[in-house]
Amino acid sequence: MSALLNVQAGLLAYLRAQASLAVWLGSPARVYDQPPTGVLYPYVSFGRVSAQSIGGVDAEVTEQALNLMCVSRFDGSEEVKAMAAELRVLLDGASLEVAGLVSLRVTYVDVFRSADQRTTYALVRVRAVTEAD
Repeated sequence: MSALLNVQAGLLAYLRAQASLAVWLGSPARVYDQPPTGVLYPYVSFGRVSAQSIGGVDAEVTEQALNLMCVSRFDGSEEVKAMAAELRVLLDGASLEVAGLVSLRVTYVDVFRSADQRTTYALVRVRAVTEAD
């Protein structure tokens, strides 16, 4: 489970430091593990995360799937679509400061409205592969 925690911590630090996200998310960027009470919109938070062993010869190789949720109350979906596009550019193939990180890829993006029609979401799924030290 430490590989998953390390990847998530690396993603948080990396995204919070990206100047290109300041347009939507302020500076430092509003990227959260758990959004605080009274959070300002828009923001990005972690959703579901999972990890599984995928083998390895000399080291344990683990695949992690991390869901990032872009959340907006902008009138329309343009804001979350732009945020998701920027996350994809920033994360696909990024070199994070995470021990054992082999690869990082964005594998899925989905944009949808909440049932109340006030909030729009973009789910950005990231696949990370790590090797144990």
